[in-house]
Amino acid sequence: MSSLQKNILKSKLSPEALNLISGKSCKARALQRKRDYDPVQWTPYFDESKDIIIGDNTFHYYSGGNDGPTLVLLHGGGYSGLTWAEFTKSISSMIVCKILAIDLRGHGDTHTTDDEDLSAETLAKDVAEIINIVCKDNPVILIGHSMGGAVAVRASPLLKNLVGLTIIDVVEGTAMDALASMQSFLRSRPSSFLSVPQAIEWCVRSGQIRNLMSAKISVPGQIKNIQSNKLATHDIEDYITNATNHDDQNSSHSIEREDVIQEDTILEEAASDDETNTTTLQPPKNSVVLNNKKYAWRIDLAKTERHWSGWFKGLSSAFLDIPAPKMLLLAGVDRLDRELTVGQMQGKFQMQVLPACGHAVHEDVPDKVAEAIATFVVRNKFAEPASDFERTFPVC
Repeated sequence: MSSLQKNILKSKLSPEALNLISGKSCKARALQRKRDYDPVQWTPYFDESKDIIIGDNTFHYYSGGNDGPTLVLLHGGGYSGLTWAEFTKSISSMIVCKILAIDLRGHGDTHTTDDEDLSAETLAKDVAEIINIVCKDNPVILIGHSMGGAVAVRASPLLKNLVGLTIIDVVEGTAMDALASMQSFLRSRPSSFLSVPQAIEWCVRSGQIRNLMSAKISVPGQIKNIQSNKLATHDIEDYITNATNHDDQNSSHSIEREDVIQEDTILEEAASDDETNTTTLQPPKNSVVLNNKKYAWRIDLAKTERHWSGWFKGLSSAFLDIPAPKMLLLAGVDRLDRELTVGQMQGKFQMQVLPACGHAVHEDVPDKVAEAIATFVVRNKFAEPASDFERTFPVC
């Protein structure tokens, strides 16, 4: 029996009073669980959020650090530079380095005259131009995830200050095989959300991102406010203010109705909207929606299909041809294709397998990815260690 129940019995209150107070306590705990999906701003992870204008295009990036080589981080399709937030926090504590996390064309807060031109050549050219301006002569280590890994490989020959390359969970053979089912996967996703926390919850519960802390900072960079057409990151401050005011009201009034999202609520139930022909996540009955704005994916990946093959075709040979020290991080050894298997046996690159994670390896296990890359960077004497971190060993 809890101390609360004992105190109630001592005061000789009726059982109804006990149930009422216990019920309020349960609802308060449920409200706290709901807040677990609240979005997080970029400021705890990066020093600056900046734009750079190149021609008629405005490219956005997040940066941090003052010394050492620059780790240029390139996200996968549909993500943004914020996908690297937790990884950035980890690796900055391990090695002395600068961070440059770019929002690629058509993603995040980057806006160009042709956001639909996502060809590998155009994306690589964008990255090279940004690096040549922002990083100048500072040594650069390119790190790319999925589509960003393919872009990193294509951009490498365009850089004079490249010293190292790491690509994460992208292999030509596996990627090309997966393209056939990509449209089916994209159709299975909700097309819109009623709130930012709802989008975060869906990404976590669906397994798209398995690390809740990473999802809370990453997902707002993947969705936009349909009304303002701005990235959801710009709404976080207002959301936090509204949520705080809502909590203040609850603290001064008794909770008399089921107005919280329970821990076991499943939000993936969808309803068809005949007018917009879109699928919208429906909130649970009587749930509190602190922000009634609707959100959609920042980029419609289904419309980029014409570029998919160009991202990955010939990737393995292009990766092996890069003379700089290279590392391949994989979520499973079964992803390795024949050409890379031969290259790995010949010692042309270092390989590290990180099990128990999904495709978004750097979000699911950011500490492990940081340890692997920090070990690679220190071993090749690209940067000095900032702490005595745990060193990892490549796959033989």
